[in-house]
Amino acid sequence: MNSNRNLKKKLIQASALCACAAMLGSGAAAFNTADASLKTVSVTSSASATAGIVTEMSDLQVDSLSNAVLSVGGSDVMVVSADASSTESAVSDEWANRLMANVDEFLYVRDSASEEGAVVGKLRRGDVAQIVSADAEWTQITSGNVSGYVSNAYVVTGADAKALADSVCDTIATAQTGGLRIRSEASTDADIVAVAAAGDIMTVDTSRDSSDGWLKVMFDGQEGYVKSEFVSVEQQLGSAITIEEEQAQIAAAKAAAEKKAAEKAAAETKVAAAKTQKASVAASYDDVTLLAALIQCEAGRESYDGQLAVGAVVVNRLRRGYASSVYGVIYQKGQFSPAASGAVASVAAKGPSSSCMQAAQEALSGVDNTGGCTNFRPASRGCSGITIGNQTFY
Repeated sequence: MNSNRNLKKKLIQASALCACAAMLGSGAAAFNTADASLKTVSVTSSASATAGIVTEMSDLQVDSLSNAVLSVGGSDVMVVSADASSTESAVSDEWANRLMANVDEFLYVRDSASEEGAVVGKLRRGDVAQIVSADAEWTQITSGNVSGYVSNAYVVTGADAKALADSVCDTIATAQTGGLRIRSEASTDADIVAVAAAGDIMTVDTSRDSSDGWLKVMFDGQEGYVKSEFVSVEQQLGSAITIEEEQAQIAAAKAAAEKKAAEKAAAETKVAAAKTQKASVAASYDDVTLLAALIQCEAGRESYDGQLAVGAVVVNRLRRGYASSVYGVIYQKGQFSPAASGAVASVAAKGPSSSCMQAAQEALSGVDNTGGCTNFRPASRGCSGITIGNQTFY
């Protein structure tokens, strides 16, 4: 604290001496701040008066001074405390040599300062690069594993880059201790909405002032507040990606999608393998066509197993006495919406697809791959049962 007071005193003294040296003839100085208790000091241009300024000012409560104005001979001299500008200076220094692409998706990084230069990477929205050199049209940058040139027409630097980063990049808080309580309000008396383990990551709401020692965060879908002293905070700044890295990511995503599709197909095959053979149901050609039309309306875009399952549901209902005929089951009030809307009759008149006709015939012959289910709905609704393709049977 004493070192801070001495620094502020020296700043004030230096400003006063510089102002006095510039004065011609006699003058007056007034030191004004937001603190009304500070006194006005009158001085002249004499040597002894200069010493008087220093002496009088040293008696002021300098801890309250910030952006004070020294008025000397009609000229104002701004006195800024070192503490007030230190944070801004540090941020300015950190971003002085940084650059961001001011684009919606990405900016190409080329191997030369020309539109004809080969593309070596992409600087995406949220990625930050270090400036190597710059001219009027192009800037040489390095970011991640990418080194090359970007057009100045699509980038921002310095304070503008910092502002863009604040608007598009998330700020995260990492729990530094286990059992970190996340509360409903910024108070230790507020309810606990979640508990984070050491190393857990939360997204910080930077729009809220954290000067009270609390951070507003989002964790596991829960919004709450944590004490800032128990977390480390950092802004998630991205890096440019090389063409090779992008291609590797695309290949990995494709492989993951193929694996998921294979697992889904295997699950459907497993369900299909669980088919049971029951007694067949007497049905006319019209019954087969009508059932095939319903199957096409309800599962025309599903796999064959999904189509068979819809047919099995109708046959299972018939066996349990929902109605006395295939027609009666399909047109039972409030059951199958395609039947009520006229879609089933329309498909039956035009002729159902061959796969739906086959599924209808197999279902009526007694094959059941649902385990006796009498209902189905979209799998996205999350009900329990046997899922075949995009529908769950129960």
